[in-house]
Amino acid sequence: MIRQLLASLVVLAIAGLAWLFLVPSAPETLARVGIVLPFGPTAQAEAGAGPRATGGAGGPGGARGPGGGGFASRATNVVTSGVNLVTINHTLNAIGEGSPARSVTVTTPSTGTLSEVLVRPGQTVAAGDVIARFEAEAEQIEYDRARLAADDAAAALTRTSGLASSNVVAGTALAAAELANSNAQLALRSAELALERRTVTSPIAGTVGLIQVSPGNYVAAQTAVTTIDDTSSILIDFWVPERYATQIATDMPVEVTAVAQPGRAFTGNISVIDNRIDPASRTLQVQAEIPNEDNMLRAGMSFSVSLGFPGEDYPAVNPLAILWSAEGSYVWKYQDGAAAKVMAEIVQRNSDGVLVRADLAPGDAIITEGILQLSEGMPVTILEGPGGDDAAQAAQAAPES
Repeated sequence: MIRQLLASLVVLAIAGLAWLFLVPSAPETLARVGIVLPFGPTAQAEAGAGPRATGGAGGPGGARGPGGGGFASRATNVVTSGVNLVTINHTLNAIGEGSPARSVTVTTPSTGTLSEVLVRPGQTVAAGDVIARFEAEAEQIEYDRARLAADDAAAALTRTSGLASSNVVAGTALAAAELANSNAQLALRSAELALERRTVTSPIAGTVGLIQVSPGNYVAAQTAVTTIDDTSSILIDFWVPERYATQIATDMPVEVTAVAQPGRAFTGNISVIDNRIDPASRTLQVQAEIPNEDNMLRAGMSFSVSLGFPGEDYPAVNPLAILWSAEGSYVWKYQDGAAAKVMAEIVQRNSDGVLVRADLAPGDAIITEGILQLSEGMPVTILEGPGGDDAAQAAQAAPES
């Protein structure tokens, strides 16, 4: 039992010594609770206030002073790197797909045999241009018959009106003539509509797509003939993360590049923003309109979309400078010839270094090597990096031993 107790005490003593000598902040931790060791950074800093206790002549080079005293602390050699200011979240890149400003699938309005197709794929047409025609002999005959009947009814109404004004015919005869004329006009309009439906026209201006039917085929009503795309501008649909939802607004400028047009950028504006976030992907659908005056862009192309935002600025430090304590992450900053502890909350890690939220300014010297031996206020000598010139000038200005 006694041996086990002694063994436990030995293990605890070894662990305590290891913590004391291997953890740089151990003496500082003990000093906070009132335990001051006769060695370590705290004792060295106190001894550094008096002359050194080494043999030889007195002076800065290391001599025991007349009054004696402890050993002066020696500055720790370190390497530093500068703080850079990095802007993040200032550019949003997304992939989108293009569609025409307007697109219409032209269908046949009636049933019949297709007699001719008057356009070809890729042709530009205006609104109202004839695309195809059906055989329309029967409809033309009905239209001519209806027109003759309408002309006869109009003439009869004119005669009856003249006779009625002379009281030659009764008012009922005039009413019957007016009714006959109205019916004849309706029949003419019906025959005219049936004849017009034998012609397929383009409802919008644009470019003709592939022709889906051939002359001579018997086609049913609502059969697709072709598509007409208005590509005077291209609409690009893309999705942005939810956190950008409040920053995007209509008419915001965008820049896009097409996979089929490498090295060339196109500009436009945000035209449409969806009114809700997609709950599955947590993204917001946005549509941008890109002018296509030279017709270099086509519907269905894939685009890389770039949006600019004000962004957020953070100091970037070397990853080797980051240390951890119970309070969180921190770095050692070179300040007035000594090490100063600065708490640094990590925001993001990227190729420019570690972005932190800390009281740091661009150009500040952050210690990256020799950090394990440091404590608050410990004197340091910069071997390489920012702040080294200031240290060298201070050393030259010091009196020689």
